[in-house]
Amino acid sequence: MEKEALLYRKLRDNRVECTACARLCKIPDGSRGFCFVRQNRGGRLYLANYGLVEALQVDPIEKKPFNHFMPGTYAFGIGTSSCNWGCLFCQNHNISKEREIKGKEMGPEDVVDMAIAYNTQSIAYTYNEPTIFAEYALDIARLAHKKGLKNLWVTNGYMTSETVRAMKGLIDAAVVNYKGSGEMKFANKYEAVVSDEPIKEAMLQIRKAGIHLELTDLIVPRAGDSLEACDDLTGWVAANLGPDTPIQFTRFHPDYKMLDFPETPYETLKAHYDTAKKNGLNYVYVGNAPGNPYEDTYCSGCGRVVIDRFGFDIEQWSLTEDMRCANCGHRVFMLGRRPKRFRHREMTALY
Repeated sequence: MEKEALLYRKLRDNRVECTACARLCKIPDGSRGFCFVRQNRGGRLYLANYGLVEALQVDPIEKKPFNHFMPGTYAFGIGTSSCNWGCLFCQNHNISKEREIKGKEMGPEDVVDMAIAYNTQSIAYTYNEPTIFAEYALDIARLAHKKGLKNLWVTNGYMTSETVRAMKGLIDAAVVNYKGSGEMKFANKYEAVVSDEPIKEAMLQIRKAGIHLELTDLIVPRAGDSLEACDDLTGWVAANLGPDTPIQFTRFHPDYKMLDFPETPYETLKAHYDTAKKNGLNYVYVGNAPGNPYEDTYCSGCGRVVIDRFGFDIEQWSLTEDMRCANCGHRVFMLGRRPKRFRHREMTALY
């Protein structure tokens, strides 16, 4: 089901430049980009994994994670193969490191129909980097909107302005997953990424495009846990994206080629939380540590808990219909409505 890509430009001698992600791979005829799935054939770039789904699952939207977009709802998550990063700690390495183009054949209509059949409210492009299969994801997104579904982009943010322009009007919300607060020594060694400047530029463009934006920051002990880097990142977010931009500091779990690293101590996560709050961010979370007090949403006016959470479940809801704190009336930055159910049903992978 491969398809010619949209995000590329032609060069001399049948070479092409892929403009989907910030690597801007210049690909000779017969070769592939860093992500492996975008291939030059005869001077045209093709998306070799178009319509081939490697991961398919219904998830709580909080698992993506979104805390301020349609809380308490379900997202129909799909992923394909490969990635444009080289993370040595990837928890989805079984698909992101794939070098065989395969998967369950699903056209855009099939994905939307299944999302509706499972009574989900959105489709999430997730599990591997959606930027590398952007043309497929956006074809799905277009149909999803016609059926009343929202579209979620779960991304490392390493994309171009051309990709963000293509997302505008189709993608409703994006979560950008930082690692190690963007500290360059960590990114170079453990992610094969040179700079986070393209990510920052993409976030600015995402915000300008009217797409709801949240951030996560994976804190990796002994490698990517610099408070100085956290200070730089959260200071930049507060100044450039605004103090209401949600950010979640997530606990690292050993995986792939970093099995000898420990889980992130809670004290480390709390120190990052404190740094973000010091820089003026209103909605800061500690994730992957169920039961901690900083997975709740607090009113930025009076400081009371307005959404009491445990993991992906909502325990208590203290917001009015127009998203004001039930205690003080302060407007809380939250998109959605009071959920119909608080406890999420158990989810298993569909494929």
